[in-house]
Amino acid sequence: MGLFDQILGAIANPNQHGSLGQLGNIVNTVQQLSQHTGADPSAIQSVLSIVGGQVRSALQDKQATDGNEAAQTLVNQYAGTSPNPQAVDSLFSPEMQQQVAEVAAQRTGLDAGIVQQLLPSAVPLVLNFLQSGANAQNPQAGGNPVLNSFLDADGDGDVDIADAIQMASRHIR
Repeated sequence: MGLFDQILGAIANPNQHGSLGQLGNIVNTVQQLSQHTGADPSAIQSVLSIVGGQVRSALQDKQATDGNEAAQTLVNQYAGTSPNPQAVDSLFSPEMQQQVAEVAAQRTGLDAGIVQQLLPSAVPLVLNFLQSGANAQNPQAGGNPVLNSFLDADGDGDVDIADAIQMASRHIR
């Protein structure tokens, strides 16, 4: 569980942005999304995993064209637990948003329209996880191990976001 280990390391390191409060807010937001949509929490986590895979691709493209700092800037700018349509638009074209919604709907059984409505909440949540490794005093400083681990993943299509949420939930309890 490389990504979650990086997140736990960020929580333990006072020089990094991560905290138990941040993890708790993410877990609570997932539970609220589940209650709001009437979907099982595991379906919401699956949506986050699918969205996470697309976020990784978008951030890898940003990193390749504009450098590490540009990817970190996007993470810092849009990370959160509140819905933010600008976060979605900054990473995904309208066509990609539709494609993500359709793939998530097929894999989870949720309606594609519901998944589309979840995107403004899901993208900031994924970015919030990634922000946990940012330098606490200077978030733009390089060396965010959580983001680096996420972007340097082995490309197998398995994004650890859903697993990280499950582990965070267990860790907080």
